[in-house]
Amino acid sequence: MIRAYKFLMRPTVGQATMLGEMLRDHCDLYNGALQERRDAYRHTSKTSIKYGQQSAQLKEIRAFDPDRQGRWSFSSQQATLRRLDKAFAAFFRRIKSGDTPGYPRFRGANWFDTVDFPKDGDGCRWDSTPHDPQTRVRFQGVGHVKVKQHRPVIGKVKTVSAKREGKRWYVVLTAEQEQPEPLPATGSVVGVDMGVASFLTTSNGEHVENPRHGRKAAAKLETTQQKLSRFGRVRRDKRTANHQRAVQRVADLHRKVRRQRLDHAHKTALGLVREHDFIAHEDLKIRNMGKAPAPKPDPDKPGNSLPNGAAAKAGLNRSISDAGWGVFLTILTAKAESAGRDVIAVDPRNTSRTCPECGHVAAENRPTQEKFHCVSCGHQAHADIVGASNVLRAGLARRQAQPA
Repeated sequence: MIRAYKFLMRPTVGQATMLGEMLRDHCDLYNGALQERRDAYRHTSKTSIKYGQQSAQLKEIRAFDPDRQGRWSFSSQQATLRRLDKAFAAFFRRIKSGDTPGYPRFRGANWFDTVDFPKDGDGCRWDSTPHDPQTRVRFQGVGHVKVKQHRPVIGKVKTVSAKREGKRWYVVLTAEQEQPEPLPATGSVVGVDMGVASFLTTSNGEHVENPRHGRKAAAKLETTQQKLSRFGRVRRDKRTANHQRAVQRVADLHRKVRRQRLDHAHKTALGLVREHDFIAHEDLKIRNMGKAPAPKPDPDKPGNSLPNGAAAKAGLNRSISDAGWGVFLTILTAKAESAGRDVIAVDPRNTSRTCPECGHVAAENRPTQEKFHCVSCGHQAHADIVGASNVLRAGLARRQAQPA
């Protein structure tokens, strides 16, 4: 199996400058390759350029500009061109599926934050021993950079990436390792109902509080963003130290909220994996849930629109984003795989409207957000617990139906 590791780097001032130049030059390569594809399609009879053609030009590009493109790893530049190729592949895939295409865009200096090295030892070298305070990673053109390795890397390192987040630099590794020993069986199964009032509710009646990290930081974030907005749109060469500090404060707040969500997701997922052998959850289409409601034209007043609940939906969308369901479910699946647990996603439709006693399905069964009262048999319970119970029942049925 493949596992990822992320460690904080501690570059010197000179190394941080070189890392920034490495990002800048790879960003220029990405944008240049994108411009070449655009020009070829527009001006050369709609000709499409592929990755192989652009990769074959790297030798000439490096020879033409040795002071910038020629000093970096050839394989890392190939990885940058592959990233562009994947962006175009995703663009065409969305067109075929009928989704919003989203044509690949040029990347600014703040929107290109990662350089990938496809193989350890080719343009980079991970050099560490477990719990060694002198752990370092070497990048071609940068040198040996100190790394704060807070846990040992198990297995063989396959890929290495340098990533910038604000003023901090991280090294991201992927390592191939053997499947770990599964956790001892507990004999317990559970269904999970995701929510906004409670982060999740289990079929056993346990409620996990929604921490609402984004809402707690909203006031402070609003203040810092207002201070940043006073500077307006400033050219890069005209930005002052105060402007840079304002940008950094906003970035620091966003990073803090993101790390709080990750910490909560990891701890909650680990608790479920340790306590249960089988976990069923709702197969949520989070992207669809966050879409804004369609406008309702007013037939009596052309050009005007009727109320469509957009303001209330916007508040719900913020709560969904703040909860971080997608991140949690991804982490839960990964931890369950490592622990030898089974995780199944089931269709969430009518899980909170179906009576677990008689099976009657009706919207009237859930008169309020928390209350469930079956109009057929009179069964009463907490609505989220009912939803989690139905999710568990559907998950067990799906597991039994799967071929061995």
